[in-house]
Amino acid sequence: MTKLLSYLAVPAIALSVAYPSAASAPQFQTVAPVAFLKDLSSGAVLFAKDADRRMPPASMAKMMTAYVAFDLIKRGELKLDQEFEVRPETWQKWHGPSAGSTMFLSPGERVSVANLLYGIVVLSGNDACVVLAEGISGTEEAFTQRMNEAAKKLGLNNSYFGTSNGWPDNGVTYVTARDLAKLAASTIEDHPRLYKQFYSRREFTWGKTLGSGNAITQANRDPLLGRVAGADGLKTGHTEEAGYGFTGSAEQNGRRLVMVLAGLTSSNQRISESVRFMDWGFRAWQAKPVVKQGRKVTEAEVQLGDASTVGLVAPRDLKVALPSGAAPAMSAKVVYQGPIKAPIKAGAHVADLVITSPGLPVQTMPLVAEKDVEEAGFFGRAWAGLAGLFG
Repeated sequence: MTKLLSYLAVPAIALSVAYPSAASAPQFQTVAPVAFLKDLSSGAVLFAKDADRRMPPASMAKMMTAYVAFDLIKRGELKLDQEFEVRPETWQKWHGPSAGSTMFLSPGERVSVANLLYGIVVLSGNDACVVLAEGISGTEEAFTQRMNEAAKKLGLNNSYFGTSNGWPDNGVTYVTARDLAKLAASTIEDHPRLYKQFYSRREFTWGKTLGSGNAITQANRDPLLGRVAGADGLKTGHTEEAGYGFTGSAEQNGRRLVMVLAGLTSSNQRISESVRFMDWGFRAWQAKPVVKQGRKVTEAEVQLGDASTVGLVAPRDLKVALPSGAAPAMSAKVVYQGPIKAPIKAGAHVADLVITSPGLPVQTMPLVAEKDVEEAGFFGRAWAGLAGLFG
């Protein structure tokens, strides 16, 4: 049976808020050629400027290298205390002033996955990326296949990775701001423990200086850390072709924003624009409750299940992003591919609550199954088949 996109209107009385007036989205101006800001709590895109332009990611590509490693750790295929050896050939290629950011690895040393991840996320080490990639997949080329498989799975439809560290490769590697934001959101949501462990670290020490042998401590270049409340990631990037870019995130009062800026002209400009952009997202917009966690919004039709319908409930407190001080009229509908085929597990994301308001971005939030629905038995399937046959 072909699944159709189903729409269910949600009466205003089913929502926690209903407002009578119209509103317009707050305005923001930035010198960045590319900018994107999304409220993950509501699904609303708060700002977009050339967000689908293909561009070189520079070191922001390292977020995908970290994501692949996080995924392997989650699946038990990679361990944080597992060690990889720095191949002399890799060290030779990725040391010295012409090799960009470095973790200051040494040839022949063995380094744990955890320390390589700190070297990637905190120090932006090009050498750390390649050592991790070679340790996981044998070659960097084989590892980039994993990166692109992960990108496809995450729906990064306008991105391609030709290196593990974002080093310029004549345009082979490209991303968009929208895809970078989606990658950041996936990192935060799919791997919250590892995200917290690695991305918010302020500095990391590895390697020793020549001559004196002093330990080398480098600071995290994240421009939001220590400047915006709740900031905890993610990654800067800079090459001559890409300019200065940053993908960042912060959470305040349970509301998380993800931002991307690209094509800026200096590190100082990146700092000032990043802080201003994120501050605007939290100040100019406010979160308003819509549905309490666990509340049933409606029911969806089930195909070949031991129940004909399943309740759709909020997996968390759902909130919409509205201009600060505004009270706009809103309408809501539930969207799902239906009828939903059994079996269905309680808590599975099976539908979305889509809220619209004139002049404001569409906001899409998940709804999950209220309870398990098992497959129908033989007679139930037979009856469903007859019902379908005779309309």
